[in-house]
Amino acid sequence: MEKMPYQEHADVAAVISTVPLAGPTPCADHDWRSGLPTLTGSLVTLRELRASDAPSLFVALTTEEVTRFISPPPTTVEGFEKFIAWTHRQRAAGQHACFAIVPRGTDTAIGLFQVRSLEPDFGTAEWGFAVASEFWGTGVFGDGAWLTIGFAFETLGTHRLEARASLANGRGNAALRKLGAVREGILRKSFLRHGEHHDQALWTLLADEWRDAQSTSGSARIH
Repeated sequence: MEKMPYQEHADVAAVISTVPLAGPTPCADHDWRSGLPTLTGSLVTLRELRASDAPSLFVALTTEEVTRFISPPPTTVEGFEKFIAWTHRQRAAGQHACFAIVPRGTDTAIGLFQVRSLEPDFGTAEWGFAVASEFWGTGVFGDGAWLTIGFAFETLGTHRLEARASLANGRGNAALRKLGAVREGILRKSFLRHGEHHDQALWTLLADEWRDAQSTSGSARIH
C-alpha cells in the first residue's frame, strides 16, 4: 500500500485510518490477533515486528530508491519504534497485520509486508510491501509475497486482495503482474507524494483464482 494508514506525527494512540471499522473484526482465524504466526518460505521468514527491528528497518526503508513511490516512512529509529508499537495495537484490534521480512539464515528485518482490512470482516483487504533495495531482484519479494497472500486468503478469510501502485513505479507494477494480479483500472491523481499527485494502478487478486492456481501448479510458489 503506497498510502500508509500510519502517520508518524499523529497521536500514536489515535492514528487515523482511511477506513472506518465498527468494533472487533470477525475472521477465519482469531489466534493471529494475539500474535502473528511465523511464515517460512524458501528464501525468507515472515514474523511479527519487534522493537529491536527499528534500527535495521530505518536503514532499509529510508533510502531514496525505496521511498520514491510510498508514503514517507518514519524519519528516525524512534519513529520506527512507534510504528512497530502501532502495528501491534492494530493487530490486537483485528484491523491490520504487519510482517517483518527476514532473509533465511539471519534475524535482521529488511522490509515489511502489510495487510489491512477494507471491510470489517477482511472480506476485502489491501496489502503493500517495502523491501531494502539491495534485495531487489533476488527472489525475496516473490517468496514473501506468496506467504502474505496465503495468510490473507487462508487465515484472514479475505476474498479480494487489492494493491495500488503508482504508474511510474515500473518495478512495483511488474512485480504485481508477475504474481498473477489483475489490473482493474487507473485511480487518477490518487496519491500525493512530494507535492505532486500521481495516478495509480489498482491490482487485485481473488481467493478462488489463487486457490485454482495452487491446485493447478501443485505449489504455493511463484515461478
